[in-house]
Amino acid sequence: MSILNSFSLEGKVALVTGGAYGIGFAIAEAYAKAGAKIAFNCRGQEHLDKALEDYAAKGIEAKGYICDVTNEEQVKEMVASIEKDLGVIDILVNNAGIIKRIPMTEEWKYICILKCQKMLSLCITWENQQKQDISLYVMSRLLFHPAGPFIQEAAVSLQEKQ
Repeated sequence: MSILNSFSLEGKVALVTGGAYGIGFAIAEAYAKAGAKIAFNCRGQEHLDKALEDYAAKGIEAKGYICDVTNEEQVKEMVASIEKDLGVIDILVNNAGIIKRIPMTEEWKYICILKCQKMLSLCITWENQQKQDISLYVMSRLLFHPAGPFIQEAAVSLQEKQ
């Protein structure tokens, strides 16, 4: 018996936001190899189609959804669609992000408040729709950023509003 059997995700559903390419794709690929059913999102049809081709080329049957995670209604619709198509989400990897080639100070509020608040909103939406205990949640590495305390404060504020 291989030690990898101890890490089996057989029968689990994993949602990897921003899983169309890059780090998100690599995380989803690893989860698929461990047996998870993969759901991912991106914001455009072109990226979704390319990602589905890339997953298929790796022998991974993944389901893609167009969803902007900063839009709460789209998030709710996506989560409901995933549950209908694949089952209850067991693993949530909040990987979606932005790439902007401009000075960080110009986008500080957008990146650290709006995006993180929406990311936490996704977590709360997902948690509220769960019909079982949360199996695994992977938070963005932003919490280890120097702005982490501010993001955590935003999280507490958002949870208090829910």
